[in-house]
Amino acid sequence: MSQLRSGDAELMQELGEFPDDDLELELVERECRTLRPSVPEEGVELDPHVRDCVQSYTQPWLVVSRRSQGYGWIAYSERTDANRVLQRQTFESDVEPDKQEQSPSLPALCDDTTRTTLTCSDFNLRALQPDRRVESLLRFSSPEELDRFNQEARNSNRYGELFGLYPPIDEEDAVAIRPIPDCPKEHFGQRILVRCQTIKFEIDIEPFFATMALYDLKEKKKISENFHLDMNSDQMKGFLRAHTPNTDASTLARSAVFSISYPSPDIYLVVKIEKVLQQGEIGDCAEPYMILKESDTTKNRDKLEKLRNQAEGFCQRLGRYRMPFAFATVNIMSAINSTLERETSDTDSINVELNIYCVCWQEGERLSDEDLFKFLADIKRSSGQRRVKIIPGFLRLEVSPVPETVPGCLSPELIPVKPVSEKNPRAVKEVLEFPSSEVYVPHNIYRNLLYVYPLRLNLTNRLTSARNITVKIQFMSGEDPSSVMPVIFGKSSGPEFLQEVYTPVTYHNRSPDFYDEIKIQLPARLTEKHHLLFTFYHISCQQKQNQTGSVEALIGYSWLPLLNNDRLQTGQQCLPIILDKLPVNYSLHSPEKLPAQVPPVKWLENHKGLFSLELQAVSSVQAQDKHLERFFTLCHALEGKTIFPIRVGDEKISENMFEHELKLSIISLSSSGLEPLVLFLHQVLDKLFRLIMQPMVIAGQTANLAQIAFESVVSVVNSLHNSQELAKDHQGRNCLLATYLYFVFRLPDTQHEIHTTGGLMAHPESRYSTLTRATATTVGFMLLQSRIRSSSNPDIPAPQSPEDAEVNNILGKVKIHRSVNISNTSQSSSTRPTNRKLFHEELALQMVVSTGVCRENVYKYAWFFFEVLVKSMSQHVSQLDKKAVSRRNRFSDRFKDDITTIVNVVTAEIGNILVKQQKELEQAEKVNISLAFFLYDLMSLMDRGFVFQLVKNYCNQMAAKSVNMSTLISMRLEFLRVLCSHEHYLNLSLFFSSPASAPASPSPSTSSQTSSLCSFQDHKIAAMFDLSQDFKQRHYLTGLLLTELSTALDMESEGGRVQQKAINATYSLLCAHDLDQRCSRPEVKAKIAALYLPLVGIIIDSINYLDFTVAFSKGKSGGPEEDPDSITPINQSVALAIAGNPFNTLARNALASMTGKTSNMLTAETSRNLLMCFLWIIKNADQNLIQRWTVDIPSSQLSRLLELLTICISCFEYRGKQSSDKVSTQALQKSQQAKARLEEALLGGIGARGQMMKRVGGNDRTLGQRENLRWRKDLTQWRQTNDRQDKSKAELDQEAIISGNLATETNIIVLDLLEMIVQAVPLADCKDNVVGGVLKVLLHSLTCNQSTTFLSHCFSTLRALIVKFGDLLFEEEAEQCADLCQKVLHYCSSCVDSNRSQACATLYLIMRYSYSSASNFSRVKMQVTMSLASLVGKSSDIHEEYLRRSFRTILAYAEEDTEMQSTQLPSQVDELLRNLNSILSDTVKMKEFQKDPEMLMDLMYRIAKGYQTSPDLRLTWLQNMAEKHNGRKCFTESAMCLVHAAALVAEYLSMLEDHKYLRELCLGCSSNPHTRFGESAVSDDILSPDEDGVCSGRYFTENGLVGLLEQAAELFSNGGLYEAVNEVYKVIVPILEAHRDFRKLASTHDKLQRAFENIIQKGHKRMFGTYFRVGFYGCKFGDLDEQEFIYKEPGITHLPEISHRLENFYSQCFGDGVLEMIKDSTPVDRKKLNPNKVYIQITYVEPYFDDYEMKDRLTNFEKNFNLRRFMYTTPFTKSGRPRGELNEQYKRKTILTTMHAFPYIKTRINVIQKEEFDLTPIEVAIEDMQKKTRELAEATHREKPDAVMLQMVLQGSVTATVNQGPLEVAQVFLNEIPADPKLFRHHNKLRLCFKEFILRCGEAVEKNKQLITPDQKEYQQEMKKNYNKLRENLRPMLERKIPELYKPIIKPRIENRYTH
Repeated sequence: MSQLRSGDAELMQELGEFPDDDLELELVERECRTLRPSVPEEGVELDPHVRDCVQSYTQPWLVVSRRSQGYGWIAYSERTDANRVLQRQTFESDVEPDKQEQSPSLPALCDDTTRTTLTCSDFNLRALQPDRRVESLLRFSSPEELDRFNQEARNSNRYGELFGLYPPIDEEDAVAIRPIPDCPKEHFGQRILVRCQTIKFEIDIEPFFATMALYDLKEKKKISENFHLDMNSDQMKGFLRAHTPNTDASTLARSAVFSISYPSPDIYLVVKIEKVLQQGEIGDCAEPYMILKESDTTKNRDKLEKLRNQAEGFCQRLGRYRMPFAFATVNIMSAINSTLERETSDTDSINVELNIYCVCWQEGERLSDEDLFKFLADIKRSSGQRRVKIIPGFLRLEVSPVPETVPGCLSPELIPVKPVSEKNPRAVKEVLEFPSSEVYVPHNIYRNLLYVYPLRLNLTNRLTSARNITVKIQFMSGEDPSSVMPVIFGKSSGPEFLQEVYTPVTYHNRSPDFYDEIKIQLPARLTEKHHLLFTFYHISCQQKQNQTGSVEALIGYSWLPLLNNDRLQTGQQCLPIILDKLPVNYSLHSPEKLPAQVPPVKWLENHKGLFSLELQAVSSVQAQDKHLERFFTLCHALEGKTIFPIRVGDEKISENMFEHELKLSIISLSSSGLEPLVLFLHQVLDKLFRLIMQPMVIAGQTANLAQIAFESVVSVVNSLHNSQELAKDHQGRNCLLATYLYFVFRLPDTQHEIHTTGGLMAHPESRYSTLTRATATTVGFMLLQSRIRSSSNPDIPAPQSPEDAEVNNILGKVKIHRSVNISNTSQSSSTRPTNRKLFHEELALQMVVSTGVCRENVYKYAWFFFEVLVKSMSQHVSQLDKKAVSRRNRFSDRFKDDITTIVNVVTAEIGNILVKQQKELEQAEKVNISLAFFLYDLMSLMDRGFVFQLVKNYCNQMAAKSVNMSTLISMRLEFLRVLCSHEHYLNLSLFFSSPASAPASPSPSTSSQTSSLCSFQDHKIAAMFDLSQDFKQRHYLTGLLLTELSTALDMESEGGRVQQKAINATYSLLCAHDLDQRCSRPEVKAKIAALYLPLVGIIIDSINYLDFTVAFSKGKSGGPEEDPDSITPINQSVALAIAGNPFNTLARNALASMTGKTSNMLTAETSRNLLMCFLWIIKNADQNLIQRWTVDIPSSQLSRLLELLTICISCFEYRGKQSSDKVSTQALQKSQQAKARLEEALLGGIGARGQMMKRVGGNDRTLGQRENLRWRKDLTQWRQTNDRQDKSKAELDQEAIISGNLATETNIIVLDLLEMIVQAVPLADCKDNVVGGVLKVLLHSLTCNQSTTFLSHCFSTLRALIVKFGDLLFEEEAEQCADLCQKVLHYCSSCVDSNRSQACATLYLIMRYSYSSASNFSRVKMQVTMSLASLVGKSSDIHEEYLRRSFRTILAYAEEDTEMQSTQLPSQVDELLRNLNSILSDTVKMKEFQKDPEMLMDLMYRIAKGYQTSPDLRLTWLQNMAEKHNGRKCFTESAMCLVHAAALVAEYLSMLEDHKYLRELCLGCSSNPHTRFGESAVSDDILSPDEDGVCSGRYFTENGLVGLLEQAAELFSNGGLYEAVNEVYKVIVPILEAHRDFRKLASTHDKLQRAFENIIQKGHKRMFGTYFRVGFYGCKFGDLDEQEFIYKEPGITHLPEISHRLENFYSQCFGDGVLEMIKDSTPVDRKKLNPNKVYIQITYVEPYFDDYEMKDRLTNFEKNFNLRRFMYTTPFTKSGRPRGELNEQYKRKTILTTMHAFPYIKTRINVIQKEEFDLTPIEVAIEDMQKKTRELAEATHREKPDAVMLQMVLQGSVTATVNQGPLEVAQVFLNEIPADPKLFRHHNKLRLCFKEFILRCGEAVEKNKQLITPDQKEYQQEMKKNYNKLRENLRPMLERKIPELYKPIIKPRIENRYTH
């Protein structure tokens, strides 16, 4: 650090130097739930194991932390909500404008049809009040002053931390955050509070006692201890006073907290109720409860009194004995679940009131748990309680989730739980859970409980009268009666602890089942004298006369010693019973193995086991696992002065076997059960680590157990990781081990515990060896040598088959080096070594020399050993004298070698997995991250140069692997990301100001400069933005990270994962800096930003991959190519296509698309993250530096920079209140990525070089020229998809505030940079290109949703541009100016006042500065007029009142501008505004007809015609119409509008230049039958083409023309008119040929091919339009009165649909009851109509063609295109009725001709001509028969015959029953030759029709025969029969010819024969 310059040194202080020691070792007191910790009773000497356990449960945690670690990284991961202080930004999209309701009035359209649109205004502007003016508009003396003023405004009120406004990235990527494990806690399941409110029976005569417990029916297991309670009144308690000496408060509890670890629907709460023992069976005792009621008091008072007295008597006499009475069950889980479902509601708890009918036990024979489970299974099966007697009564329980604090709560050991309440409420007990399956949580508190369950006693063979049997149970510490211990927990309403307890009595039962549970607090130190004593009594229930003695009659005794071979006895036991008194020393033996006594002992039933019981211990000191117990016993034997032989279980171990047995016990640890191992995990690991450190001297021999203990640790770690039951964190670390390391592990303290056995004490000073033995070093050396030499030692596993050569190589070097090292030491060392044995050195050594499976697992779970190393090193460092020992010398060279080896081996292992075992990739990732964290930790402990060397080794080793590149980068990225998250990363990266002090980079540069970063002069500034070798060497870690990022962006990867990782790593790092309090000063941030300048270069280069195709699918990009399935009407984007290409991106994108680079596009969110990094650097870097850089870079690079800024603006656009800023949830990302990839595939070849990519449905694709993007607010795809319902309004509001501020801040950063670029431009240099580029970005920003804050700055910048570069902009950037006018005008209609006033000021400045040149001003006038036309035409919700107010404000500016008063400007402005106002008035009318599309189109059409003198405006309105049509899915009409527009452009172009193809094009456009239209494209009095301001729009170019026609073709395709596509391309192809644009020609022909294929596939299936004649009658219609129109409706529209639509609309216009619909199609007689009403007549019409026309119109398309004549028919009879008999049925055909042919640019066209002719009855018959014949032919000859269709037609033809069927027609018209010769021809024609008809019927019947299924045979026969019958009936009529017609000259001919 010595080379730091002075300035850097100061900054470094700011960031906090590397402290000498930033380690903190903290002893953290454990949090104790209870008032005092649970500890053993005082005054007892504990055995070593219990002592260790208790110490382990009470000692504080040892936590290692680093002082500065809270900075940066952690701050980032746990960001506080700093956003509360944000000011709310105003967005127009969030503001509700004032509504001005207007109802449509029809005459509006008709009142002045003659007026042209640009003449007068019917609205006086001057009557309005102007808005507030922008004060400083014309005040500045120089542009510099203006810039300074603007900059100050921009810099005020800015938000400091950019990243504070951006949502943090998804946690799945947060590898650099190592989760802090949860602090060890006592385990609890789901906890519920059960309060007993009532236990009540019909009569209240005696006390009851209840016991509650939970049972799991599925597991057939009791899952909680018993909770005892009673609800007895004081009177009842009085009955028992004699038997309760005192009552402790804890026994009065009536509420209990139960814990359920494994909830299941089969958990039942069982309440057992007991009463005092009395004479009689249970049934007898229950009888009064069944038959008596308290309510019948008068009747039963005496009986009740008698019963009460009787009960009192029993209580006084037998009060200490209980008998079972009843029980109740409830399925508790259903109650809990209903609670949890409603927990979110207002009620704190839910009272589950259970009126449980108590169920009595029958005859006391079903008391055991088995019986209970049978009963519960019964209930579950039958949902009823069968075969049991019910005692009327009820229990009310209240079940609720446990609240935060429960006052008066006691733990299962009866210790008060915090917080203790000041009042003394009734106690609440925590009931201990017996989980139904294993719970893997290490013990955390001292608990030592024993539960005794008497099960069964069998005295049936005994002849005595013992029938009411109870067992007295006592816990004895010796044989003397006084040694009984008060350790039995009491029941309800009595003492807390008892010395004895009695089991309930079953009346007259010699082999009773018991169900009691006795809970005992075990003493901490158990000896062989501790035992349980059982005394059996018979209780006399009935007091005999004259009997005053005891009620108890002794039966016998039994006992159970608690220890058996030093192990606690648990499980089931069956004990014999001794009859007489107990022999001496009985307790030393178990009753089964009692030695023969003198005198002999009397046993009941010959020493047979009669009394069954079960013991269950819940203890955190008793391991209850033989392997663990053995291990603990032998470990403790090492500590004390052990007397050999020692006893372990059943065996004795002599001194010379001790080492062997100890090793065996260590090895067999892995055989212990997982649950006990986990429960005692902390103790086991502590012991093993102590053994690694502790060379033992056993029997005079040094036994080094380090290796075997280490292997055992590895095996424990392995088995915990492999267990499916145990949790792991997201880095794959076993949570139990992580917790142990973080909180529990400390250096094994071996100083006072090294003992020697066999009577030889160690010399006090030689800690690790005895005088007679070799030193520890030598032992270590010998051990190592033995490893290297051979594997003959039985305890050292043989090495496996040769592993990876690389690893062997590394290890080999180490071993040889180490052996030499050690042998030297050992030769020179004396018997008193000077070096202490250090744990971290020993551990590292063990890791290095491990072999085989052990070595494999060490590296597999390296994280564990790394963290042990780090924590032990931290403790070592904290004990050193920091001043005496330099950082470099904290650790020995040998240890450093070991660490180097370990890191190399782990890296090699990772490489191995990647090369050989792809399946283990996840494993490699985890090891890689743990290695990174290890080095990250070492940075704080060891010499940093050494650590950097390790990093370098890692990078070199990883680079050498021949693995999939993306995997490799991904690995290295995660590694670097962890390292860079170090709290002193900045110091590590920033301040190696000269390469000399920096670690050599993996590939050192040949030349390096020693200048400081801050001196710009020494080398070109542009170089600072490059990732040079010099940079990598100076800023080592940053260089590595940026190199990876750069590589990742340039490569392709599956789904972009690698790019995402690289970007997120960089993003997270910058985010951490931004939010780091140490970096809050601007100069510090500037320094940091300078460190990342190469990132700017990388981002600019990666602009191709930024995905905003998905994120911002709002753009209309330009591009003359189209996508087959999508469409856009023409709009401003064509302009962009044609507008030239200042950023020169087409070539680049085309290149990208050709090389297939597009496949590694970034996802939307990743792009945003990358752009955030870019913006952060731009915001915080030194501004002069950035400005100098923008001047230095080549113009191509500058273009890309501007393009990047455009993308930034779109990327961070504000999305509105409803959707939050955090955009991509996984689902959205996935679907969008898939979609993006698909579209890349479809459009890859087009996207880059296209000019007008099309929109699919509503999603614009923008793969084309990015700088030309126009985003539309209504098309944003960027919606939040995760359920937004769950967010509160406040949260959504907060999110909106944050995203609003983010949008504002990012846009202002872009604006700052644009200002820097513009201000740096020397006026002489290519300023136009730059200024134009900047203007383009500014215009784009105005397209997006912006806040008023940003808009005021943006308009200021625009005004500054106009002031500085006005002329240049108006002349060179005409199109941009047009765009500018439109945007500014758009904001003039804003409902936000400040936006409006800014826009008005800007618009006035545009007029003022363009006025200096007449041509410029006329062009601006034209552009403003066009902009308004376009604006009002497109937008349905334009606010004309705001626009008018803006016009008034501009007028005010003109009037107040003193300088310009002498000029024509004010009057010119006045005239322009009047014109604009009149356009606006037309628009107001349009608004009224929003709901009547036809009327709207008529109006728009009229406005367009009104602009005949102004081609630009006319074009604009045609486009508006096209867009409106497109919105209604009228694609054909939309296309026709564009064809009109194209004709207009073509005519104009042919005036300009006389190209042959243009002349043809004009003719083509106007004469082509498919595209012709009726009026001149350009009016006769058109101004000459070269007049300024006319036809200057971007469409009036050949490119524009092609653009229009291509869009038209696309729309025709969408409308299904594929033939028209061909016609349009006929016009385009010559232009493309003239331009030699072969690529476009290729794609054109490709599209033509698609169109023709569509015709082939869909030809006859297409549905074109449906047509209706609509007539309007009634003077209220104004101009519409008596007008008739043909309306074109979509393919399948029924008459009621259009009728309903028009009826609805006009009813709204005229009010109810005014409109009537005429239902028929007869001519309307005006005289009969009511003048106060209006009428609409709607008739279905069909296209009509003459016979000669049919020759040309062969295809379906031709019959539906270019239609001007339509027909409808009206049936009538001479009598006036519409229908009559066949011979009197006439038909009138009405043929209507329209003004223009359909399809046209409107969907309704006026009828201009009407013809009618009538058909006679026989002509009607001919027409009907021809139609029938046609139908038959069609049905028969279909390509895919349809049987049902065929049968329907056949039935209508041949079945005789059909009324007016063919037969009847023939009989009416053909039966006789007509008298009138005029009818001869008709008669003959009908006869020929019938002939053909019969022919077709025959064909159809035959066809049907082929199609029918077997079950239709009968039907076919019937059909054939009918056909034959019909033929026979017709034959005579058909054979009769009229001789006059058959003269020899005339050849026979069938007219109108239909051929298919």
